[in-house]
Amino acid sequence: MFTPVKLGNTTLPPEVLKADKKSCKRYGPCGVGEQALYLNSFFIDRRYYVALESVRRVFKRVAMSKGGFTGKGAFGSIPYLVVELDDGSQKQCNFKHEEDVDLLLAHMARVCPDIPRHSVEAERRLREKTEREAKRYLKQLTPQAQAARETLEQAQQLLEEYPEQTAKLSTAAKAKRVNDRSNPAYRWVALAIIVAGIAAVVYGIMALIRGENVGVYFALFGLAAIFFFSGAHVLPTAKNNKKAIAQEWERSISDVAALLPEDFPVPARYAHPVVLQRMIRVLREGRAQSVGEALNVMKKDLKALNASVQVEQEEYDEVVAIKPMFLLWDYE
Repeated sequence: MFTPVKLGNTTLPPEVLKADKKSCKRYGPCGVGEQALYLNSFFIDRRYYVALESVRRVFKRVAMSKGGFTGKGAFGSIPYLVVELDDGSQKQCNFKHEEDVDLLLAHMARVCPDIPRHSVEAERRLREKTEREAKRYLKQLTPQAQAARETLEQAQQLLEEYPEQTAKLSTAAKAKRVNDRSNPAYRWVALAIIVAGIAAVVYGIMALIRGENVGVYFALFGLAAIFFFSGAHVLPTAKNNKKAIAQEWERSISDVAALLPEDFPVPARYAHPVVLQRMIRVLREGRAQSVGEALNVMKKDLKALNASVQVEQEEYDEVVAIKPMFLLWDYE
């Protein structure tokens, strides 16, 4: 019953499948091995397998734009991994954390660079965006700007070799930003509601045993409160508190700093591929001539993007990934 069920046209020998699943790199409920991609069912992680040679396309799908179109709310987005197979079928896997989908796709880019990692529609939008951006870029840069661009492109390639560390940097920054701006009283209110929910469940069960009809309502209310507030990440825990979140943010910076050469063009606290990508755009648009100037212009662009500014989804995703890092350091 623990043997993964085959999807697609390619079958792996049992001994190969067993060893490959055991050593696969796990991302949320799915995993990537040397021979296959392992996918989850609704209840069981890595319940299915697809041989890599049977994968025709793999990409991320989000049920809502990030933030539920508003940037607020507990149910802002529901991320999925979508795999298209050689038999024409499609398998969709739900994830709890969107960064796990991104890390899985980044790993797929390294081990299977020939497999497309965007949907057909997303590829079309990216081509259109590239064509629009090309009109904004200068046909020829000055020698100084070209040298700065090459420096940033090399730095970006270096960071792209460490997707887990840079994703952790972004995630830790977002968590610290949310924690700093949250009222601590909310966490204790949530804890009080959880305790009340547990008491309601106990009373509801006792009432049902005594034959009282109201018991089921108390039990359902208590269970709803427990499940909701446990999943909303607002309860104070050993990892979800101000000190632990601050330590995680500092640790993520140290982990990235350990990977970078001394002459890296941006500080470790801002060392994210999107930061360098946006700096390169600034240079190509002719708005800066050096790395330092490009960083300052990029900071001004980020400052100007607030809740009242409407942007395309791709840029919104970029801003969400990196702006908390700059806000925590007040753009220094």
